Amino acid sequence: MHVPPAEFERRLSDVRSRLEGIEADAGVWFGATSIEYLTGFDHIQTERPVALAVTDERIAITVPRLEVERVEENPRIETVHHYRDYPGGRPIGTVVGMLEDLDVTRVAADADGAPGTMGYQGPALSEFLEIDTQSWVPRLRWEKSDAEIDLIRESAKWANLGHRYLADYTEPGVHPATVSQRASTDASRVMLDTLGDRYVPRTRGSGPVSAGYITGEQSRLPHGHTANRRLEDGDVLVTGATANVDGYHSELERTMFVGEPSDEQIHYFELMKEAQEIAIDALGPGVPIADVDRTVEAYFEEQGVADLAQHHVGHNIGLAGHEPPYIDEGWGDHCESEHTSYDDEDAVIRPGHVWTIEPGLYTDSYGYRHSDTIAVTEGGIEWLTYYPRDLESNIIGLE
Repeated sequence: MHVPPAEFERRLSDVRSRLEGIEADAGVWFGATSIEYLTGFDHIQTERPVALAVTDERIAITVPRLEVERVEENPRIETVHHYRDYPGGRPIGTVVGMLEDLDVTRVAADADGAPGTMGYQGPALSEFLEIDTQSWVPRLRWEKSDAEIDLIRESAKWANLGHRYLADYTEPGVHPATVSQRASTDASRVMLDTLGDRYVPRTRGSGPVSAGYITGEQSRLPHGHTANRRLEDGDVLVTGATANVDGYHSELERTMFVGEPSDEQIHYFELMKEAQEIAIDALGPGVPIADVDRTVEAYFEEQGVADLAQHHVGHNIGLAGHEPPYIDEGWGDHCESEHTSYDDEDAVIRPGHVWTIEPGLYTDSYGYRHSDTIAVTEGGIEWLTYYPRDLESNIIGLE
């Protein structure tokens, strides 16, 4: 139920190895997810900056006063510096003081100062010392360890329960918002009762279980909202469920129907389902990532529905809902200026990748999308989500 201590030791060893190959004296991180990944200290990123510094021998952090007691409980962080608040305190000045205490004059940082979250405006770190930029942690997060996949697998189990409640509570006349709240609450209660003290709430992210859907015409928008309307016979639902397990998430989505679907709705459902199966069948170690997207695109073109596809096939998932790599036909391109430059080995699927596979079709009336979370292994793949995908299982009210 938790990232083991040895995992954090490995992660810190990885970034220290990268430090050895450059001229910087320390790695510095302002991003909340990166700080959690390296140390296990989770916090909500607000207008109050937090900065982690890692040298070859020491680990220190700068936090606002209100985080001192929490961060002092962390067994990996040796020294804590703090400022009173923002804007009354001097966050970056405190960070510079922390680095001086570490005898650091040049750093490799994930950003040139704290991000402008919730109205924060502060000086650049480069005004005070030399910096190089790095994105080590986001790249390390691409390939999940066995321990991380275990947490995502556990998330998928509780997401499945949340989705089951969601389907059970859905019927004509109910309001989507209250059904979502009821399913999320009931699944969370079972999860907490079952896991007991093994479950540790996270400051960052939702949870324990979240389940809900978009309905009717909102489903034709990939990121539609929960409309203020009650369900009716004939509605199409695009559902979603996840669970937060030590900060890690899975993704489970289904296209469901309230009452018997029309022939047109069945047609698009089956095309979407087939496209997802084609994508999952294409996964495997060494497969070019872009080829999976192209394979689905070719299928949609063959079926005459390519104009109804609005997004790529999928993305990685873990500490964040969306993580690179992305299953996109442009992934791995080196010549596009808007893309990060990747090595050739970064353009292929590798063991440890955890994908959400979710090709969708969006007509003028409704949307159709399943999403499943799939782990890539040395020998192939493992389905982590397992809610039924067939048409009959996704019709509400079918006897």
